Amino acid sequence: MTYALEARGLTKEFKGFAAVSNVDLKIRKGSIHALIGPNGAGKTTCFNLLTKFLQPTRGTIIYEGRDITRMAPAQIARLGLVRSFQISAVFPDLSVLQNVRVALQRKRGESYDFWRSEKTLTRFDDAARAFVEEVGLSEFVNNRAGDLSYGRKRALEIATTLALEPDMLLLDEPMAGMAQADVERISALIRRVAKGRTILMVEHNLSVVADLSDWITVLARGEILAEGDYETVSKSPAVIEAYIGAEA
Repeated sequence: MTYALEARGLTKEFKGFAAVSNVDLKIRKGSIHALIGPNGAGKTTCFNLLTKFLQPTRGTIIYEGRDITRMAPAQIARLGLVRSFQISAVFPDLSVLQNVRVALQRKRGESYDFWRSEKTLTRFDDAARAFVEEVGLSEFVNNRAGDLSYGRKRALEIATTLALEPDMLLLDEPMAGMAQADVERISALIRRVAKGRTILMVEHNLSVVADLSDWITVLARGEILAEGDYETVSKSPAVIEAYIGAEA
């Protein structure tokens, strides 16, 4: 079995407190893998370790067979490992098209310089429109990003992430704060963009986890409590006590 991302003995301590403790994690290439657990389980810390926004106290992180443990976030993004954030992150005063164009220009090592000629700034438009269409925002292509609904902002974030041409997406609570209609729209979008890619997501919405995930890792108190498909982990007495039971 081929793994896109692995963590071996991953540990993060804060002044003696182990937020993540000796976690071994394997993300199968081409899968949608969910990381879940109750509040305080260590999900966010683990996610930040994997995306290099935190450095581990101990342990190793391997991406596509390469040790990335000491790399910076920008370095691993260039390798094709790209994350989203829980808080909406768009340029509100730019249009939908311009937001995606910024990502395309960054991918090619260029900055978004407003004093450049219109021809220079618009040469990525066709590619940007393709990503906008892929996430279902074509009718909003010229709209100001700040005027979009929350769910459509999340879709725009996915478009800008896709513009970086990632092989693996790490999604931090993609459904947080969404109405049900937006949840259904973004779930369908994630399923669509997952084709040919690997996805790891932290998500609290268990119905979304059940619908999308091929494999689930449950964390509790910084350690792996259970792993398996949704049917397996949902029937685990330890998981029911630590997470599902707490939700009920």
